[in-house]
Amino acid sequence: MSGILGDLVQLLALEKIEENLFRGQSQDLGWGTFFGGHVLGQALSAAVQTAPSDRHVHSLHAYFLRPGRVDIPVVYNVDRIRDGGSFTTRRVVAIQAGQPIFNLAASFQKPEQGFDHQDAMPEAPAPESVLTEQERAAAFAHRLPKLLRDRALAQHPFELRPVEEPDDPFLPKPRPPSRMVWLKTIGPLPDEPALHAYLLAYASDHGFITTALLPHGATWLTPGMQVASLDHVMWFHRPFRVDEWLLYVIDSPAASGARGLVRGRIFTRDGQLVVSTAQEGLIRRHAPKG
Repeated sequence: MSGILGDLVQLLALEKIEENLFRGQSQDLGWGTFFGGHVLGQALSAAVQTAPSDRHVHSLHAYFLRPGRVDIPVVYNVDRIRDGGSFTTRRVVAIQAGQPIFNLAASFQKPEQGFDHQDAMPEAPAPESVLTEQERAAAFAHRLPKLLRDRALAQHPFELRPVEEPDDPFLPKPRPPSRMVWLKTIGPLPDEPALHAYLLAYASDHGFITTALLPHGATWLTPGMQVASLDHVMWFHRPFRVDEWLLYVIDSPAASGARGLVRGRIFTRDGQLVVSTAQEGLIRRHAPKG
């Protein structure tokens, strides 16, 4: 595996520097800030590397504590809280410059049979019939500063195809707080369930909390807007491959107190609900100065 997808896989693999201690490299995506999915994926990778190989992650709960720096590595300290008969629990603290910036609790379970039901997947056009994010960004990219324009048009490790027609990000109109996005990696991956899990954790934070801005006619480009993830939750229901098309269905049921809540459901192309997500984030609009 090579190119930007191979780079991402290597970034999430981590370097083991001591028992229960890992180091991950930082990445500047061009926005000048630390992408939340980056530390989320790396922390899950650290937890996976200390869990029994016959147990797969079924849930994670995480908090973003401080902004991460893109110029220094991140150290992940794993606490092996419990190894039970069916479940394994791990706690991970991400540290930069001596300060915790993120913590995560993850639970793993042996495969087990039981009751089975799920929500139906909403109707959506085939992924091949909708434009990629880069194709849609081309319509307004000339109005972005060069650094942001280059990043918006660059190839990503994931192919993302939003279903809804895009708004003008500079003059958005209020609309219902929901969206759907088809996603998959740009190339094939090995048959390693853990790898698919932490790559999806990485991608699940992309454009997530900004769904809470839709009914307010605002985007992350709106002057004075401050947007940041506060926490992130994932429940893994069924096996999946992140190198095959997945439909990310997102809605925002509430916003108040400068915070927005978003929820997500991730379906395979044939309608299997494989992952549920939720996040609360800061959506604060500062008054103009002067």
